[in-house]
Amino acid sequence: MSLISDDTAAAAVPQKGRSPWADARRRFFRNKAAMLGLAILVFVTAFALFGNVLAQWSNEELDFMVMGQVAELGGPTLSNGHYFGTDDLGRDLYARTVQGTQISLAVGIIGALIAVIVGTTYGATAGYVGGRVDTLMMRFVDIFMAVPYMFILILLLVMYGRSIGMLFVGVGMISWMDMSRIVRGQTLSLKGREFVEAARATGVPAPVIIARHIIPNLLGVIAVYATLLVPLMILTESFISFLGLGVQEPLTSLGALISEGADTLNYGTTWQLAFPLLFFILTLFGFFFVGDGLRDALDPKDR
Repeated sequence: MSLISDDTAAAAVPQKGRSPWADARRRFFRNKAAMLGLAILVFVTAFALFGNVLAQWSNEELDFMVMGQVAELGGPTLSNGHYFGTDDLGRDLYARTVQGTQISLAVGIIGALIAVIVGTTYGATAGYVGGRVDTLMMRFVDIFMAVPYMFILILLLVMYGRSIGMLFVGVGMISWMDMSRIVRGQTLSLKGREFVEAARATGVPAPVIIARHIIPNLLGVIAVYATLLVPLMILTESFISFLGLGVQEPLTSLGALISEGADTLNYGTTWQLAFPLLFFILTLFGFFFVGDGLRDALDPKDR
């Protein structure tokens, strides 16, 4: 009798459920491609942050022993500390690849952060206010999206100088428009929900409602798009650097290193292209895999 009563009491105790974020985390960690992408990003980030610890040469130091004979003596070797070989000026390619990875990751992350902040604020405001304000704000976005963004970025770099700060701002400020359209559409579906109506009925100001109720409910969409936006920023920076309009010496990026390696490929110095291109590809694949994993985890019906 006691066993039956104990079983009945245990069954009556409500089981603690998992939150949507816990379910999303469980799905994300079960995604093998996402785990592979996360491992790749951890490796690339560790290389960028701590790679200089293993470097025996600085990124600006010249090796006069190989200068002028890079094709014969400048290949990868452990004996003289040039793990990735040297470039056509005798500079250590390993140290320059570390610096290039740092710059490319910084441009990608900071540019995506600027785009997310501006696009989220703009799109949430347009979607929540609605009416003519929404129409005017989105027509403004449509006009700017019709202009080739690469042309605007090149124009900004030519007019205001090819500094790393201008590259951060330029890449971020021309990439927020897609984010604003996504956030605006999600905001339109949220502003009629009960919790938003209750906040509006109690007299909560619109900026507070947007900050406390709208944007927190869009974090999943924002996180997915931001993760997929970083590789786009890196690709944009690499293209600009390939054209010679990106970071300037003594700084370098993966795009600039790939451009230099492509220029010297005919001389048999394949390592100058291979190593920067390897880290460039690893970075892109890592972010794409993680972004796809987040999308599947946060919205499994889209799979």
